[in-house]
Amino acid sequence: MKCSALLCVLCASVVRAFRFMRREWRAAQRTIEMDAEHNVIELRQVSTRFGSHVVHDGIDLSVRRAEIFALVGGSGSGKSTLLREMILLHRPDAGSVHVLGQDLQALDEAQALALRQRWGVMFQHGGLFGALNVLQNIGLPLREHTELDDALIDQIAGWKLALTGLPPEVGAQLPAELSGGMMKRASLARAMALDPELLFLDEPTAGLDPDSADGVDTLVRRLRDGFGLSIVIITHDLDLLWQVADRVAVLAAGQVLAVGSMAELSKLQDPAIRPYFDGARGRSAAPREASSKPR
Repeated sequence: MKCSALLCVLCASVVRAFRFMRREWRAAQRTIEMDAEHNVIELRQVSTRFGSHVVHDGIDLSVRRAEIFALVGGSGSGKSTLLREMILLHRPDAGSVHVLGQDLQALDEAQALALRQRWGVMFQHGGLFGALNVLQNIGLPLREHTELDDALIDQIAGWKLALTGLPPEVGAQLPAELSGGMMKRASLARAMALDPELLFLDEPTAGLDPDSADGVDTLVRRLRDGFGLSIVIITHDLDLLWQVADRVAVLAAGQVLAVGSMAELSKLQDPAIRPYFDGARGRSAAPREASSKPR
């Protein structure tokens, strides 16, 4: 009788434990689903090697919908490689990369092509075709991926050009005739050609004079605020980080050292992070209230 009673107690305990675990599992699944809805990019345990050189060692990273997210780090920290992995130009050795809800490693060729049309990329040096004028460069994705007629494509390209603040006459110029700032804007207009949900900007202000760089800062904010875009930026520009980035991820030694706003990162004492805030450039870029805080 005692054994039977003990068995009943044990069975009841097992049932309660099972129900608890099932509730926890369902809650975890709901959390994952909510994260998937709110995050446009999910990297989990991403590892990348070139021979014996480790570039990424188990990186976890998320980019939220409609945020401006920046990647920073020293030379060789893996920023550009991580960008290439996000846009299907390089496959990591381990881990998973999900972009816009899609597992990049599980895509076939047709699925990959369809997904690429949902994002735009502004390359560091523009990436415009030198034999085409600016309007033709902007319209190229539309000619490749839609069946719109040439007249309508030219109209859309002209609108994208205007969206970046360039005058209509720039459309007839060749890339070699553009200044650095105009090249960046024209490249951004082409990245916007297919009305993407997600933008990748590789060093958008590199090599620009302060006025041109400020113009790009304003344009990036306007695109996010006006169209609800999610924007990923690789940059060394401290002014850009302070002025437009919602969150910043610092890469070093194959790891993500920290993720947060510039104000949050400015409070950290990690020696790999301090250069973004100490020294003349860091102090001049920081807002007065942040730069005046004691270390």
